[in-house]
This record gives sequence, structure tokens and C-alpha cells, in this order.
Amino acid sequence: MADTRTQNGEIPTLGIGVLGYAFMGKAHSNAFKTLDYIYSPPPAHPSLVAIGGSTQQQVEAAARRYGYARGVTDWRTIVEDPAIAVFDNCAPNVLHFGPTMAAIAAGKHVLCEKPLGMNIDESRQMWQTAKAAGVVHMCGFNYRFVPAIRLMCQIIQEGRLGRIYHFRARYLQDWLVDPSFRMTWRLDEGQAGTGAIGDLGTHIIDLARFLVGEPRTIGAVTTTFINERQTADGGKRPVTVDDAFAASVTFENGAIGTLEATRFASGRRNHNAIEINGEKGSLAFNMERLNELEVFLPEEESPRGAHGFRQVLVTESYHPYVGVWWPAGHIIGYEHTFVHEIHHLLDAIVNGKSITPDGADFEDGYRAAVIADAIQTSARSGQRVTIEY
Repeated sequence: MADTRTQNGEIPTLGIGVLGYAFMGKAHSNAFKTLDYIYSPPPAHPSLVAIGGSTQQQVEAAARRYGYARGVTDWRTIVEDPAIAVFDNCAPNVLHFGPTMAAIAAGKHVLCEKPLGMNIDESRQMWQTAKAAGVVHMCGFNYRFVPAIRLMCQIIQEGRLGRIYHFRARYLQDWLVDPSFRMTWRLDEGQAGTGAIGDLGTHIIDLARFLVGEPRTIGAVTTTFINERQTADGGKRPVTVDDAFAASVTFENGAIGTLEATRFASGRRNHNAIEINGEKGSLAFNMERLNELEVFLPEEESPRGAHGFRQVLVTESYHPYVGVWWPAGHIIGYEHTFVHEIHHLLDAIVNGKSITPDGADFEDGYRAAVIADAIQTSARSGQRVTIEY
């Protein structure tokens, strides 16, 4: 593995290879392209060498649109390219393990979208292999890089909530409510591993760990509301993953919590909502209003008669991540979280900084996989499960 850190203060250029050109591939590509415009100076100049996908015509079109030198249909050409220093895996879940492991073996630094692997075993191998190889490894939990969520973390770490009593998280979407919605890889266990658990649940699992601490036990129920879907050729295929889950959690620090995720919540487009209650106050956040944080800290409020949450607009230059963007009051969006994430990754690669605790590494991805598996185990058995890493 080449040392990408510079000794003379010059900003290095890092070759980037991305696997996947759809939703996440687009989001990550935009972040790589935006980095140079926003950070002055950036930790590195990203050079977009190659992007991979399954269909030649579409991946070549994506390469032109996103600014990559070429589009390829064989991920091995990305992994084997010596011009590429960073391998960014945005492919469907079934392609997380093999390509990422090959990239690690080739000495690439790696960013892999969540869920890290299809199961605990894959996730553990990815983490342990990356750690042993000495490459920088990052799991794509981008919500850690929302300024309001980072501010929540800061308030908690400063002790301003005191002892934490409750953590509540619900991640609600509605894109599967229509029974005529066609079959997709996200509904196939062989390609996705799980449904709402891996797609949405791993995000709130990670935020629970990030904000409150390690879960100790979990009890859960899961369900599939529509058992088969139409295919593009007019046939039907069974849905083999969960559509929704609900779980109760106990934490090692004595807090209790609930986790809920579904893609059947009519009217909820991307309702990733968190509330934390402590002995001195509470915090609440909703991703659909990502620039705002609800804060209740009665000991810090004045006058005492004004009892209740106040809404904080997280756009000041002193708020986390915000200072590189716009003047106060000028909001940012979902895509900006990936810019923060990519900056954090490249800063770790070039300057030898740690991905954790602000970002998530492959160990965090593995721990999320353990908790996701515990949700499935509890749902099958009807019993609470103790979390063991």
C-alpha cells in the first residue's frame, strides 16, 4: 500500500474507482466532484478514474455524466488498476463482499456502503481483513455527517442531557405501499440479505450506537406485507425479505429504546426521526427537516415559564461541518452529508487520521450487522437476544 501522505505540503491527487452508478453511486460521485469546490484546501484532489456497473451503455453514460475517465462492466478492472487508490463500493448488497475484499487485497483504501456485508460472517471478514491489511476502511453511514446529528452528539458528550433514559428511532418510507410496484433487488434475500432491516434499520442501529452507546439486549418483530411482486416480464416473484420491523432495546448504560423501520408508512417519504430523553433535557431530529434540531434544556432556558422544545436552525458557521458552506440561515441538503463523509475519508487517508469516532469504520459496519442479525433471530424465536460481538 502506497503512502499517500505528502511531506512537502503539496495536496496529493488520489485516483478514485466507484462500483455502482445508481442512487449511491450518483451521491458519492457528486461528493467527489464537489470536494475541491468547497474545501480550501481539500485533503486531496480526487481523480475520477473509473466507475463500474452491469450494463455497458448505462455505465458509459454515467461515466460521461459524472466525469469519470471511463465506465466498465467488470469490477476487477477497477480493483486491479494501479492508478486507483480508493475503491468506493456503491453496488447492491450482494456485491459488497467480493469486490471490497479484492480491493483490500490489492492495497486500496475502501469505502463500502451499508449494510457492510450480507450477513455477520461477511461483515466480520471484511473488517478483520481490512484491519490486518492496514488500509483505511469506512462504512457508509452518512447520517453521522448531518450537522444536526453531529450537534446532538456534541451536546450529549458535553453532559448537557445528563444520564440518558430513552432513545427512540423510526425510519419510515412509503415507496412499497403500492402493490403494483415491481419486484426489485431490494426485495430479494439473495441480493439484499434483508429488507427494511438492512436498508433502513442499519442506519438507526448505527445512530443508536453513535449517540447513546452499545445495545445490550433486543427483542423484535418483523413482517412482510406483500408476499409477491410483479416482474418486468409480466410474471411474479416472491418477496423474500422483511417489509418492516419493530424492536425494543436495552443499552449497556441503562437506557432503553425503540427502533422501527418500514417502507410501508404512507405519506412518509424519508422520515428518519430520533428522540433522546435524558435527566436534564431532550433532543429530537427528523431527517426531512435536516437543518433543524429540537432542543429542550430547561436548566439553560430563560424564562423558566417557557417550558418546551425550541427549534435550533443548525446553519451557523460554528456548527459541525457547516462552516465550509453558506452564510447562516442558508440551508444544506442530503447530498452535502456525502461531501462531509468523503472529506473525512480522504483526510484519514492523506493525514493519517482515524475514521472513528466521528465516522464509521468496518468494525462499526460489523457491529451493525450483529444487531441486525439479532433482530432477525428475536423475530424468529420470539425471545429477547443478548448482543454479543
